[in-house]
Amino acid sequence: MERGSGTYPAIFEERPDLPDHVVYRPANLGALGRAKLGIYVFGNGGCSADGTSSRNHLLEIASHGYLVIASGTIPKPKSDAATSPAPAPGTKLTSATSTRAMTDAIDWAQRENARAGSPFKGRIATTEIAASGWSCGGLQALSAAQDPRVTTAVIMNSGFFPDGANPIGGVVSDKALLRTLHGSILYVLGGPTDIAVANGTDDFQRIDQIPAALVNIPVGHGGTYMQPHGGIAAEVVTAWLDWRLKNDRTAAARFVGKDCGFCQDTRLTIERKHFD
Repeated sequence: MERGSGTYPAIFEERPDLPDHVVYRPANLGALGRAKLGIYVFGNGGCSADGTSSRNHLLEIASHGYLVIASGTIPKPKSDAATSPAPAPGTKLTSATSTRAMTDAIDWAQRENARAGSPFKGRIATTEIAASGWSCGGLQALSAAQDPRVTTAVIMNSGFFPDGANPIGGVVSDKALLRTLHGSILYVLGGPTDIAVANGTDDFQRIDQIPAALVNIPVGHGGTYMQPHGGIAAEVVTAWLDWRLKNDRTAAARFVGKDCGFCQDTRLTIERKHFD
């Protein structure tokens, strides 16, 4: 099984005190020493309840010293029971998870950092928080990023739909929320064949009050989530988190300056604003 390529081989688990979430973390918390875990909450593709659907991506991030919490559960083996019928044409899609699950995950992490007897006690950087998600989960992350505790947002293969065009029930899509984002934001899109590229690009162009970056990796809407170690997208996201949450100057150099590391990387393109 994947454990991530970082310093801290990672695992994922369900915890009885945090139902309907999957927690990804370094397997050996003692190996952290004095280091503390930044928090990365994640909404799944399709807003699904499968908290392992992007597990290679999430294990990779956790292995670099992050507490990663995905909405949903670890799926049980499929039974022979009949599956639900497909929705009728024209029916609005619905989400199996909620934005609230992401802020609930932040609440839990902050409580665990203080709770006597918690394996995470004193090990979590409770003010270093990223809200992230893929596709529909990225819409949830844009809403969760309104929470004042969130430090940065990482929006993957996603972006708000044009006003009035949201096809997903139970998920907010409102371009006006872009004006109230704070901290910083990274969009990771899949190039011209990504069905979300227009939405995400439009979001990026509208954001003018915070540091923002847009990275395009030409792999389409499916991203690199299940490639070994989460592929190049996980590499980009980890560098962003190391910079924005840990103030790592080596990671910053991959984004900042005319000769930045990712500026020279032929695997992707990058646009930036308000980095000065």
